[in-house]
Amino acid sequence: MERTLIIVKPDAVQRGLTGEIIQRFEARGLRIVGMKFMQVSRELAEKHYEIHQGKPFFEGLVNYIVSSPVVVMALEGKNAVAAARKTIGATRPNEAEAGTIRGDLALEVGRNLVHGSDSVENGQIEVGNFFSPSELIAWSRATDPWIIE
Repeated sequence: MERTLIIVKPDAVQRGLTGEIIQRFEARGLRIVGMKFMQVSRELAEKHYEIHQGKPFFEGLVNYIVSSPVVVMALEGKNAVAAARKTIGATRPNEAEAGTIRGDLALEVGRNLVHGSDSVENGQIEVGNFFSPSELIAWSRATDPWIIE
């Protein structure tokens, strides 16, 4: 099973979309193995976005993610990274398909509501950056056989 990090970003929290966003991932069949409401520190934000360090938009990304509380989730499932990214939609909301989170609920790339890991490797790294092992719960749902072959 893969794991991916999801961040319900400040714009989604401020707009009261947290519940709808969580529901979309659960409806997709992904299992929440860790979740918390938190204020991201500048240090963690810089680590999370370090791949963009030196780019003109880096400071804006950091300032934005620390501007308001977020909800972070570790999701688990078969092909979790790809499934989550398909559920989220394209980075630019105007290019995201209807039915995706961004396609239905967002207008601008700088306020695109949610982050999802872009690879299995980054999913492992990002989950480790936001959650300690003791914060992740291994569990199964009674519905798992109806979701996963």
